[in-house]
Amino acid sequence: MVTLLLDSTQLEVVLSSTERAMSFRKSNIVVPREHIERVQLTDDAWTWLRGVPNPGINLPVAVGMGTWKSAGGNDFVIIRGRKPSVVVDLTGHDEFERLVLTTKHGVALLQALRLDVASEPENVADIVA
Repeated sequence: MVTLLLDSTQLEVVLSSTERAMSFRKSNIVVPREHIERVQLTDDAWTWLRGVPNPGINLPVAVGMGTWKSAGGNDFVIIRGRKPSVVVDLTGHDEFERLVLTTKHGVALLQALRLDVASEPENVADIVA
């Protein structure tokens, strides 16, 4: 499960070594806060997928990781099973139009984005605690 770090300027999606390998990424995803347009919670992230993995891995209902390319743009996906997830719509981001991430900290992310946070990155679960 991805770790979400938030500070006053950006959201960082920290990937484990397994997630990096399966998503074909060398680095974490960094999104300036002003590029976050909307955040939605979902119980079934699979319904939010659009396009095809390129590069990425898709084992339906089990694992989906990587970049999904579609006519609407590129989405970054880290989905594991049918667990609670968050969908982050982006505007003006250089690389992605949307993030679809399985995380148990979706509610914490929503709450943390509404708060004034420190200049040092913190785990979203720790911010709202």
